[in-house]
Amino acid sequence: MQPNIGAGLSWMAWTWQTALFFGVIVLLLVAMTLWEIRKPGGGERRGVLGLVTTRGDRLFISLLAAGYVHLLWLAFFGTPLWGASALALTLALLVFRYV
Repeated sequence: MQPNIGAGLSWMAWTWQTALFFGVIVLLLVAMTLWEIRKPGGGERRGVLGLVTTRGDRLFISLLAAGYVHLLWLAFFGTPLWGASALALTLALLVFRYV
């Protein structure tokens, strides 16, 4: 069986929402890289949970929490997900401030 070379990414369900999602992740990584270059050291600190975290750790926690918030929102409320996105953004701000 020969691969279909001309298919490109047509096998995936690429929508503008999917592109936006991955674009935001890339922009977050670029912003975190620039922040680290400007102020090296990772912003290490001990937060509310007693964990010593860096900026990268807090971004990772925020992204995981956002995924869970959206899944729970879908389970309990369904679509649209604007409320889940607002809640996830608020949670990310709290994580960066207090964790």
